[in-house]
Amino acid sequence: MQIDFAREQMISQQLRAWEVLDPRALETLRHLPRERFVPEAYREVAFADAEIPLGHGEHMLAPKIVGRILQALELGPRDSVLEVGTGSGYLTAAMALQAARVRSIDRHADFIQAARARLTSLGLGSVELAVADAFAPGALGTGSYDAVVLTGSLPVYDGRFEQRLAVGGRLFVVTGTPPIMQARLVHRVSAAEFSGETLFETVIAPLVGAPQPQRFRF
Repeated sequence: MQIDFAREQMISQQLRAWEVLDPRALETLRHLPRERFVPEAYREVAFADAEIPLGHGEHMLAPKIVGRILQALELGPRDSVLEVGTGSGYLTAAMALQAARVRSIDRHADFIQAARARLTSLGLGSVELAVADAFAPGALGTGSYDAVVLTGSLPVYDGRFEQRLAVGGRLFVVTGTPPIMQARLVHRVSAAEFSGETLFETVIAPLVGAPQPQRFRF
């Protein structure tokens, strides 16, 4: 009962308060057991408005960020998704509940191993997980996806991720450096044309290996 209450508090006081109003996003996160994706030492704060440490200097995204991602992507039952940065597998699981196919990569093998166990225990074993560095040649493959999600930010926008979108696909990405960072949704309009919109401001850690802005030297 305490877990159920905490989950409902998360829905009402974090997600709804942060303009996550899409019914599918709310229901997905209401029924997905977030506490099973949190390291045991942090189970008591599984539903807190916080980035929970995972190890390797990485953190789980706060619930409200996960909600905004799901709301922005509007995943359909036939959609395919590429996630860069599996982490705990929580967002991976949420997207797997909405889309037809999810491929998720992470540079940390222990994250992939733990996420695979969690997803399998929830009957989501069909998710494709792989250990890979997103910035290594060929790591993103050559296929196209209806949605691409980056769970870490890009200090400098990198066009390689939008190239993995199918026409009509959308990319969720946070760009910039603290204190000003923007969550953006990039749409692939045609084979050569893209459009973008700013969704909200936030601050999340960059993807490991992401290009850094050029610094001026005097």
